[in-house]
Amino acid sequence: MIAAAMDESPDPAAIFACAKSLYDACLERADGESGLNLSEAYQGMDVFMREVMRVGEEFENWACRHVAFHELEHVWPYLMGERFGEACLDMIYVDELGSFDLDDCLRVALKLRLPMRGDGSLPLPICVEVPNPLAEAEFQRLRIQTIRQELYENGELAPFTEADDPFDENFGAPVYGIYGVGADGTLDHIADCESYAFARSLLTKLLPGIGFPEKVTAFARTLTRLDGTSGL
Repeated sequence: MIAAAMDESPDPAAIFACAKSLYDACLERADGESGLNLSEAYQGMDVFMREVMRVGEEFENWACRHVAFHELEHVWPYLMGERFGEACLDMIYVDELGSFDLDDCLRVALKLRLPMRGDGSLPLPICVEVPNPLAEAEFQRLRIQTIRQELYENGELAPFTEADDPFDENFGAPVYGIYGVGADGTLDHIADCESYAFARSLLTKLLPGIGFPEKVTAFARTLTRLDGTSGL
């Protein structure tokens, strides 16, 4: 396991690993697509190489701001070397690396299920559920979950999950819904909050002793279940 400080500087080894992984993935995709010439697509292989390095550097800079490195089970540069290129090309076409931006950094991170700090700076899928400290209460558990409102059709609220595009133009920005969970697993929508911190603060005031963590991480290795055990 590799730990990293929240303000860690970009790792040159990780930048190189991202760039090399992307370079190899691009060559493999180009070989599999008849008629695709990377030199022609980028007006020279030197331009192609600069784009590959730019993408690797941009992703590493982004990761240092948002990835919870202490949650990783693999050495960061090795992980990027093995998986970054293919994940990147699942988001953009091999001849469009110049369009790679910060939104794509998040898409790649979601594709790789990288643990990311749920500090409100990114639209992340968050779902935290804990036991209700009141034993005889109607709701056995309480949940804080990211949800989004449809901007078209019926304007209904829908869960924002890891399978969703965080920048889907059909939905508004995610908010944090508070739900009561019945004994049979049914959900009762209680309220919406603009941040996880506010939702947690509200529930803590209403139900002293409730166990919502102060900080949350998307794609953390473990989540607390009702019975106190842990699982993916």
